[in-house]
Amino acid sequence: MKIAVMGTGGVGGYFGGLLARAGHEVTFVARGAHLQAIRERGLRVESVNDGDFTVAGQALEDTAGAGAQELVLFTVKMYHNAAAIAATRPLLGPDSLVLTLQNGIDNGQQLVDAFGRERTLIGSCYLEGRIREPGVVTQGGPGMASFGELEPGITERCQRLLAVFQEAGWRVDLQENMPGMLWKKFSYLAGSAAVGAASNSVFGEMRAIPETRAVIQGAIAEILDVGRAWGAPIMDDSLEWAMTSLDNFPAAGMSSLGKDFLEGRPVELEGLTGTAIRMARQVGVPTPINDTLYAILKPWANRIEAAAEA
Repeated sequence: MKIAVMGTGGVGGYFGGLLARAGHEVTFVARGAHLQAIRERGLRVESVNDGDFTVAGQALEDTAGAGAQELVLFTVKMYHNAAAIAATRPLLGPDSLVLTLQNGIDNGQQLVDAFGRERTLIGSCYLEGRIREPGVVTQGGPGMASFGELEPGITERCQRLLAVFQEAGWRVDLQENMPGMLWKKFSYLAGSAAVGAASNSVFGEMRAIPETRAVIQGAIAEILDVGRAWGAPIMDDSLEWAMTSLDNFPAAGMSSLGKDFLEGRPVELEGLTGTAIRMARQVGVPTPINDTLYAILKPWANRIEAAAEA
């Protein structure tokens, strides 16, 4: 397949790297020193699941001349969505598909608004992925992904993609109710990541302290209530699944949100807790725990944003 990776960070670099290693024609969209390193030496993936490997592939920043792709993996940080959507347009032909593997809950709708429902697939992934240095991405954590359609159901096109992904070595599931699965992931990630960032804790610490664990569970439950109020197909086991995921994450791991705060990088607070709160306001669902977490983290996020603009 002809596949473009829109955002060659930890997520896009890992999953796109596996596809390139399997022989697919992968174009990595990157910028700066990372782009130059990939062009000169290829993309190196350091994976706890798959070992270390280096793949070649076209690397570029300007997508204008890249041509139509069969699939675009949309893996940018959420605060880059507007620019990435514009850069994705030249990559689309009549039958192209765009699959988001981002954090958050409303990325699929943003892609629908830009490209139409017929082009858009939604997904989520579970890993610790970073750019360790230019040209090198790392994969820790489970290294798993799920994907599917915007509405519950299994389609032939998703079954074809599932075969491609599995043959490339992805640890991946095709979900019949991907919207429900996305709400599971969003509630779990937003709740645990915000608590981890606010408490400067790794997963093993915060889940072992009863009071902290209760805050995480409460934040997750609030977000699931928001989804129900929006009419999302929330699964009955969502809260249990989220807490099991909390317990299964590597004890020394930290969410990307927490790492980004500590490293002074732009953060996805608005796309996670901020989005949950805004959606709650629209349907009248109280979210006192998430409101408090947002209020604690917002000044720190503002300082990071101000430093980036200085």
